[in-house]
Amino acid sequence: MVPRQAVPSPPDKALTSTETRDVEEIEVALLLEAIVRRYGFDFREYAPASLKRRLWRRAHAEGLETISALQSRVLHDPACMERLLVDLSINVTTMFRDPSFYTAFRAKVVPLLKTYPFSRIWIAGCSTGEEVYSLAIVLEEAGLLERTRIYATDINGAVLERARLGIFSLEKMREYTQNYLLAGGQRAFSEYYLANYDGAVFDRRLVEHAVFAQHNLVSDHCFNEFHAIVCRNVMIYFDRSLQRRVFQLFHDSLVRFGVLGLGHKETIRNSGFENEYEELDGAEKLWRKVA
Repeated sequence: MVPRQAVPSPPDKALTSTETRDVEEIEVALLLEAIVRRYGFDFREYAPASLKRRLWRRAHAEGLETISALQSRVLHDPACMERLLVDLSINVTTMFRDPSFYTAFRAKVVPLLKTYPFSRIWIAGCSTGEEVYSLAIVLEEAGLLERTRIYATDINGAVLERARLGIFSLEKMREYTQNYLLAGGQRAFSEYYLANYDGAVFDRRLVEHAVFAQHNLVSDHCFNEFHAIVCRNVMIYFDRSLQRRVFQLFHDSLVRFGVLGLGHKETIRNSGFENEYEELDGAEKLWRKVA
């Protein structure tokens, strides 16, 4: 009897670029679902292109070749999740970033805040705190700091701790001083910090009455009423449906005639809430709630 010859298996066929993208989409969706179920952080409605870049950056930093491998590590290693959270958080900031925004805030928002005996301001997505100290300085120079409570929130507990400390690189002070002057600063910027080795330690009085707390714009709810909300350069990373939910959160959180401040690339137009606000400064993205 002649033995039957084994039929060789066909060679593995390389995935097409379309198939590769499809597999990547599945991997990303599974990873984000795993993060929600394991840790409670929801990134499923972040803008896909930016999200994928950040996920791949963390995968490569961990020495991994696939998003699936990153999922496995994140699920079994909370320290890896902490590192990924830093990558997914929006932490690019400087003091008095976009000085013209602070000039407009001094001219058009400060007079409104002066009409209240006490005001609350929410800085949503405060990152490492540069914006918190910038706004506190504006309020101090307007004579409002003592009767204002700043609520500084971020999804990332590690960056919040850095914000609480108020220690920034001395190398940045030249840039920050220039920004401060362009933003209408009224004093010597060096009055607000002490140089200590390689760090500039900012005056604790600036945040003496501030509240630093974790808050997730994706899943958490309204927690107070505010006379102003500043959320700049955060929603550009959200998709349209998530942006709408965040606008709803801000609308519910603002008192009537409260002010909403956004980043230069963000807008309330076409959000479904544009008729609820009047424009205070279109160029600097400042709106006042009127309904």
